[in-house]
Amino acid sequence: MAAAIAILAALVPVTRERLNRFTQLTGLFVTETNARLVVDHFSALRRWRLIALVAAVPLTIVTDDPFYLILGWCAVCVFRDVLPPAGAPRAHEGVAPYRGAWLLSVAGAVVAVGSSASEHGFTAARLAHVVVAVVVVVTVELAARAPGAGPSPGVPDDVVRAERAVHGWSARTLYLGGAAIVLSGALLTPAQPARPDLPEYSMPLSFPEERARFTTVDEYTGPTCAWIDQMDAPCRWWLVNEQPFPQAAPYVVGKGGAPRLAPFVPAPGKEAVVYLDRHERRMVYQDGEGVHDLTGVLADTEVPTPTFARQNRYVALSRNGARITDTRDWGTVSIPDARKVHDLNESGIVATTASRVLVLDHRGKERMSLPLRKLGKDAPEDTYHLRRDGDRFVVIRGPEGRVETFDPETGERLSVVTPTFPGEDFLDVGLGWSKQGPFVVRGYASEREYYLDLTGGDLWRRKR
Repeated sequence: MAAAIAILAALVPVTRERLNRFTQLTGLFVTETNARLVVDHFSALRRWRLIALVAAVPLTIVTDDPFYLILGWCAVCVFRDVLPPAGAPRAHEGVAPYRGAWLLSVAGAVVAVGSSASEHGFTAARLAHVVVAVVVVVTVELAARAPGAGPSPGVPDDVVRAERAVHGWSARTLYLGGAAIVLSGALLTPAQPARPDLPEYSMPLSFPEERARFTTVDEYTGPTCAWIDQMDAPCRWWLVNEQPFPQAAPYVVGKGGAPRLAPFVPAPGKEAVVYLDRHERRMVYQDGEGVHDLTGVLADTEVPTPTFARQNRYVALSRNGARITDTRDWGTVSIPDARKVHDLNESGIVATTASRVLVLDHRGKERMSLPLRKLGKDAPEDTYHLRRDGDRFVVIRGPEGRVETFDPETGERLSVVTPTFPGEDFLDVGLGWSKQGPFVVRGYASEREYYLDLTGGDLWRRKR
């Protein structure tokens, strides 16, 4: 492509604008007598550049070395008109800045070549560059030191001025073309095959990378190695049923804190699990039938907390808002500002924000709300239960063991009871409504389950 561009640029004919720019920069007054000399100079320059490029382009393509393309473009400036025609005055006035640039280029090229040679040695391509650069340096210095001749007798003054302008222009391009050749010879090398990008350091893998499968998650274990541990050990993986589960990310790195375990939550029915994909960094749902993406690609600071509800039918992802997915049809409901989802079913959703407890319908529309109690650090949290038909909402006040029942339609509190357990036992958790109808609770010390009358507070043993 570069060769084609160079050929096309060299084919552009000498235009009136180019000649006008030359006369303006040199202060030459063009007459009918000297115009032909100027036109012939630039036409010959274009012709010889094309000839040099015709020779340089095949060499560039064969060697895959861009240096020869630059050599072909600039060679005409260095090797043409090294010796002016007899009697033509050589003009070196006004070229001191260009000579200074030339000398700096030669010095820089020497340093670059010396540094490269000390580190990598001389290759055949580098040696060819050096030989060409030495020839160019000798040629430029000989041309700069060649004595000039006076004007030939009988030559008109306007022609003499044109010759001075042309040769002054040639002296400038001599230095600039030579500088371009020696610098490119020092800095450019034949193109190398593109090397694949080195991957960022990753821990050695102990297990194959194929996606692990399961029927039920009978047991699971998180990674136990420290995040910075660089040992190739099984402790760097989540284990499901004592087998490596390599698709699950082991850690996430947040802002201003130590790395923590990535989310990995099995369903209550043990038939599914939600986790952060190790490679794609998406939250995904996996069961025995396959994998389903729950989110797009996430930064570690955006990873939500997953929870299941109603066995493994609903999955809630909570972080500055909640998104609930129904795993039967993969429909979703979003709840802005929700910090945590506590309960949900076909009739509604229970979620908490920073200050409120919300009861919503299955589309996310608010039905009722309560103030969220601020409890001490070690105090048991309140728990929330919504009946399957959405007709009753129960709040179990953790520290007091008090059970409150509400009507979600009106927000009215229907009853408040504090159940009394046999012996020294007391309320542990609520287990929701049984298939027989009554609400089920569990004692803390005995771990026995009881039916609870939400109106009167009576307890009776649940038969299994």
